[in-house]
Amino acid sequence: MSATSSPQGRLVIRPEIEIEASDAGGIGDVARPLPLTERLMNNTVFRRVLVLVGLAVIWQLYAIWLDNPLLFPTFTETVRTFWEDLIGGVLIPRTVTSLRVLLIGYGIGLVLAVVITTLAVSSRIGTDLLSTLTAMFNPLPAIALLPLALIWFGLGVPSLVFVIVHSVLWAVSLNANSGFRSVSETLRMTGRNYGLNGVRYVVYILMPAAFPAILTGLKIGWAFAWRTLIAAELVFGASSRSGGLGWYIFEARAELLTSQVFAGLFTVILIGLFVESVIFRFIEARTVQRWGMQK
Repeated sequence: MSATSSPQGRLVIRPEIEIEASDAGGIGDVARPLPLTERLMNNTVFRRVLVLVGLAVIWQLYAIWLDNPLLFPTFTETVRTFWEDLIGGVLIPRTVTSLRVLLIGYGIGLVLAVVITTLAVSSRIGTDLLSTLTAMFNPLPAIALLPLALIWFGLGVPSLVFVIVHSVLWAVSLNANSGFRSVSETLRMTGRNYGLNGVRYVVYILMPAAFPAILTGLKIGWAFAWRTLIAAELVFGASSRSGGLGWYIFEARAELLTSQVFAGLFTVILIGLFVESVIFRFIEARTVQRWGMQK
C-alpha cells in the first residue's frame, strides 16, 4: 500500500499492483543469429569479390555478343592467356622488372617528400618552397617529362625512376604537409606539456595525428607511380634487353595479340588490387583503425 495526496489535500490510499511477466525468457536478448546471406553481405571481402564477379560476367557476355576476339577477347580467353604466360615464364620476369623499378622510384620519392615536408613544417621558407614547387610541378604530367628523361639519362632504368619520382613526390608531400598542418593546437599543447620536443614530439604527437593524411598521400603516390611506370614502359620500357609489363603490352599490341594485351592489363589490375586491398588495408588496420581515427 502507498499513500498519495489528492488535489484537494486529502490522503488517498491506493493498493500496490504488481504484474508478473508471463514470459520473461526473451527479455534482454539483443543479439540474434544472422542468416548466412546477411553475414556474407556484411563481409567486405565478399562484397568486393561479388563486384568483381559481376564485372567479369558483364565482360564475358559483351565479348560473346561482340564476337570479335581481335577487338575484344572474352574473359575466359584472357584468363587462359594470362595463365599460359604465367606458367610459361613470360609474365613473371616482366612483372619483377616493373616492380623493381617501381620500388626504387617510389622509395626515392618518399625520401625526398620527407625532406621537403620537414622543411615546410619547420620554417616559413620551407612552406613557401613547397607551395611554389607543387604549384609548378604537380599539374605537370609525369609522362610529359619523358623527352627530358631520355636526353638526361638515356634509355633505361634511370629515366623510368626519374618520372616515377616526379609522380610520387608532390602527391605525398602535399598530403603529408596538409596532415601536419591540420593537427589541432590542443594536441600540440599536450605534447609540449609532457615535455616532448624535437624528434619525440614529431613521432609521438604529429605523426599519429597526421597519419590518415599521410596514408592517403602514400596511396595516391603509389597509384600515380604505378600508372606512370606502365605508361613510360609503353614508350621506352625495354632496358638491359628486358622490359616490364608496359613493354609486354606494347609487344602484344604490335603483334595484334589482343588477348595478351588484356592479359597484361589484367596483371596490372591484379597487382593494384593486391597493393590496395592487402598491403594498404593491413597498414590501416594496424594504425588509424586501431587508434580509432577511421572506421
